[in-house]
Amino acid sequence: MMPRLSLLFLFATAIIPFALATFWPMAAQMGILICLGAFLLALIDLAITPSLLVIEVHRDVKEVLSVGTPNSVKLWFTNRGSVALKIEVHDEPPTPCHYTDLPFEIELFPNKHQYSIYHVEPHHRGDNRFRRVFLQMKSRLKLWTIYDERDIHQQVRIYPDIKSVHGVELLARRNRLAAAGVKLSRLRGRGTDFDRLRDYRREDELRSIDWKATSRHQQLISREYVVEKNQNIIFLLDCGRSMCNADQGVTHFDRALNAAILLSYVALRQGDSVSLLACSNKVERWVPPIRGAGSIQKLIRQVYDLEPIYEASDYQLMAEQLQVRYRKRSLVVVLTHALDEVHMSHLGDAIRLMRWPHLVLGAFLRNVPLQERMYSIPETDREAFQIAAAAEIVSTQSSQIAGLQQSGLLVLDTLPENLSVNLISRYLDIKARQLL
Repeated sequence: MMPRLSLLFLFATAIIPFALATFWPMAAQMGILICLGAFLLALIDLAITPSLLVIEVHRDVKEVLSVGTPNSVKLWFTNRGSVALKIEVHDEPPTPCHYTDLPFEIELFPNKHQYSIYHVEPHHRGDNRFRRVFLQMKSRLKLWTIYDERDIHQQVRIYPDIKSVHGVELLARRNRLAAAGVKLSRLRGRGTDFDRLRDYRREDELRSIDWKATSRHQQLISREYVVEKNQNIIFLLDCGRSMCNADQGVTHFDRALNAAILLSYVALRQGDSVSLLACSNKVERWVPPIRGAGSIQKLIRQVYDLEPIYEASDYQLMAEQLQVRYRKRSLVVVLTHALDEVHMSHLGDAIRLMRWPHLVLGAFLRNVPLQERMYSIPETDREAFQIAAAAEIVSTQSSQIAGLQQSGLLVLDTLPENLSVNLISRYLDIKARQLL
């Protein structure tokens, strides 16, 4: 407990009689009486104020949280006392994180179960824990602040953004992936296995028209094919220092991992198999091919604790490991972030080595601060020089990315927050165009 300003003010009023005692000795006795009265009042306040021990606290939180997204946490309270108590509550969530609606005040009525919800947004994946819950209230006469804490330690696992997976699943079931920003390509009509005949539509290609059926029915009839399944998607995830860069509290690595998991879910639903190779200056993780929509949880469990390291990535090693571990033709998605033109040059050389026998898609995350700096308005000569330098770096990298595209590689250059949507759109386009 801690005295409040009101109690300190009562004791401070005794200063006046003590000050007057230099001229009027009887005033000192008045000051002593004021101090005794304040002390007695403080004791009475403590005696009539219920203890915080009558409050039971329970935290209700899932064992698995998603990084970079708000997760709800429910705190339950039960007041076993006979009077209502108004308390202020603070929790100790996993660190580092961002939380909202905390601390909060709640009035607890006698013998009732009540709860309050706050949201926590973890910034790092892996194993973590909730710790103590802090309670605070004012005494009856508002002279004291009463404190208490409860050791309610709870282990949690912080996964990549699995909430987005559930969101994509819901949209997919409703055939509303476009609502998430995904550009849907027509997945029927471009495969090799014949499915059925149907009436011609305006967007159909002329080569899909079945002229014999058209002649019989005296109207245009199109052939429809089923998109090929059982194809392979391999994610090459950069775990080097360039992926340690953060935007809005979330690292580029987390953005890339979230995008890989979302695209994995879509690919598994399409009947394709998915595998993942994470490399820095060594192989950090290898997830062999998995198949089936239910396998997404298996993938998440194997990669949720991956973290980037502050070491230069060995892209040559990444290309060599790909050739050793998987030789069957696959769609290879390289998720990375280039720091400068030298870095981009080494990365481009390694990506070119992966082209045979695979179809390679290089997904490059843009440098957000550099982009913002390039479009800012200078106010001094120094800022003008910085903006020019930023524009030159961005222009050089764009030229190198364009060179990769001209050499036959597929390229996706995107802002970190748009990576998931753009990557899924590109995958659906590749499937529709039967590039794999």
